[in-house]
Amino acid sequence: MKKVIYKQFGGVEVLELAEVPQPALTPGAVLVRVKAVSLNPLDWKIRQGEMKLVAGSKFPKGVGIDFAGVVEAVGEAVSGFRPRDEVFGLMDVFKGGALAEYVVVPDADLVLKPANLSFAQAAALPVVGSAALQVFDQLVAVGPGTEILLNGASGGIGMVATQLARQRGAHVTAVVGLAGVAQARQWGSDVVLNYREHDVRHLGRRYDVVLDLSGKLSFHAARSLLKPTGTYINTVPGPREIVGSFLHNLVSQQKYRVLMLKPTPAYLRELAALAARGLNVVVSQTYPMADFQRAYAEVARGGVVGKAVLTVP
Repeated sequence: MKKVIYKQFGGVEVLELAEVPQPALTPGAVLVRVKAVSLNPLDWKIRQGEMKLVAGSKFPKGVGIDFAGVVEAVGEAVSGFRPRDEVFGLMDVFKGGALAEYVVVPDADLVLKPANLSFAQAAALPVVGSAALQVFDQLVAVGPGTEILLNGASGGIGMVATQLARQRGAHVTAVVGLAGVAQARQWGSDVVLNYREHDVRHLGRRYDVVLDLSGKLSFHAARSLLKPTGTYINTVPGPREIVGSFLHNLVSQQKYRVLMLKPTPAYLRELAALAARGLNVVVSQTYPMADFQRAYAEVARGGVVGKAVLTVP
């Protein structure tokens, strides 16, 4: 079967389409014919060698974490899926490997795809949806009257976080580029600001939560935007930010939280239920599998509203 791999750290030029053996089915796993694979910043952070401590340096490596497809076969211990079921799910976050014609995954890492989602929409949901759920379930409590600022709200996490925050009664201010203004409004943001017209550091207002999704608003810069006991959340932390958050929390009432993504089967089930009830999942860019280098190069430059997805023939 065909699979996109790389044998050394680097840019998109290290990616190659290889012929590899089809993965073997194990008793508690499911063989899935892949139809679509999402693109995530984690893909290129790992490929560029920025996360060696958690992803390791063993090659070859695969790319792609979340995917959607059709069940081809199930292991003898699997009872929740049957051949021809349409599903979506996750590979190991730090190992990847979804960008292939077939994947084998534990049955706990799959859910049935709601009929109202396309394969591309379903593939777009697991990583960003799990991240948004983890933010609100583990890092900060959001409820009626919470004032939250989402900086860089037009991307994948912002897509889900905006809708979840509004469902929980929060007042959402979204900071986006011009291309994301209309979409942020459709997702339910109460206030939408174009960052080219409004300097996020000088909004003249304070929030209970500042969720930085862009990686461009530091905790230091965000402190003037926080209420005295507000919470800042960094969704793209490096080692320095992780250590810094711990030190800040020892001395400040303004809390500094970092997102260390840990998807769970419960999150997958919740996302499937949310999608079935009408969660708006936007895929603004699709690429054929053969264009994997162009896809990763373009999406890494930013500006994608919602999510970008590779389709597998």
